[in-house]
Amino acid sequence: MIVVGEASGEAHAARVVTSLKQQDPDLHISGIGGDKLRQAGMSVTVDFAELAVMGLVEVLKRYRHLKKIFNQMVDKLATERPDLLVLVDYPGFNLKLAKEAKKLGIPVVYYISPKVWAWRKGRVKTIKRVVDKMLVLFPFEVPIYQQANVPVSCVGHPLVDAVKPTLSKSEAKEKLGLNPDPVIGLFPGSRRGEVEMLLPLMLAAGERIHQQRPETQFILPLAPGLQQTQVNTILANSALPVHLVAEDFYQTTTACDVVAAASGTVTLEIALLAVPHFICYRVAPLTYGIMRRLVKIPHVGLCNIVTGKALITEILQDEVTVDRLEEELLDRLTRGDSDEIAEDIRQQVLSALGPSGGADNAARQILEFMS
Repeated sequence: MIVVGEASGEAHAARVVTSLKQQDPDLHISGIGGDKLRQAGMSVTVDFAELAVMGLVEVLKRYRHLKKIFNQMVDKLATERPDLLVLVDYPGFNLKLAKEAKKLGIPVVYYISPKVWAWRKGRVKTIKRVVDKMLVLFPFEVPIYQQANVPVSCVGHPLVDAVKPTLSKSEAKEKLGLNPDPVIGLFPGSRRGEVEMLLPLMLAAGERIHQQRPETQFILPLAPGLQQTQVNTILANSALPVHLVAEDFYQTTTACDVVAAASGTVTLEIALLAVPHFICYRVAPLTYGIMRRLVKIPHVGLCNIVTGKALITEILQDEVTVDRLEEELLDRLTRGDSDEIAEDIRQQVLSALGPSGGADNAARQILEFMS
């Protein structure tokens, strides 16, 4: 059984499931996922869109709904008795599920570590009690678990192999029906709360830029698990002409000359495609106040965290204004060295991400654990 809670986790899990099926075609896999996991061959019990919530306040609002799904999964563990439970990130839900699996005698492998290096380091003690093996993506995570005597392997980040541009920028634009003029990507995230917080501000900044530079085009990828109706409702309140794209994400990103992106795994993908971008993020004020006291690292962007450098501009909370978004987008759009800087960032991020073959390495470890 595999459980994911949001889009980037599902993308990673789908690559692992594809590899698992190749190595052992008779393996039966079920759990919480979405279309990518269905396509990879997993039987999806609950769609992860039901779980996609970001922020402490936001989770509290949907607690009853999340608790119902949790109880449903505990029942499935008890009745189906899987040989292994593989949990992917999403620690608020998954560590509780690991505890229930442990009571039932079902072994647990955790793929993609909770961010214990950033906040709630005490979770390592919980992990030691309820998780049998950690499969981490980043080399710097290994010593954290070794020091706590938690069995751990760094399998490498799947994006090292997965993010390979297949088209040039001009080819990607043509494939998406865009013209050669500049393209700005608006990437407001994959969770409802993120999109509601960020997209209206991105659109307002886009409107200003479009007035100054009417030739500029705007694209918005429809993230997996995100309802198009929610996006359309926000777009209906804006005069900005936006190309909503549900196709190949890497093709969409490659077509962009600059991207404004919500914090998350997507920023690693943008960096590995060498596209100029910056990070913007907002959560409920109470959530942010709590997080500021808990988070122990200076960066929120994964590129900055894995390299230990402030490579990517981070605009957070009250700094995320229409004025600032407009300024940052226009800066990257008009300066002559944006592409060179983006390529340099790509090289630095790539060298910090560890070994290649991440999904295959994870699949092998899972099968070895089950044998």
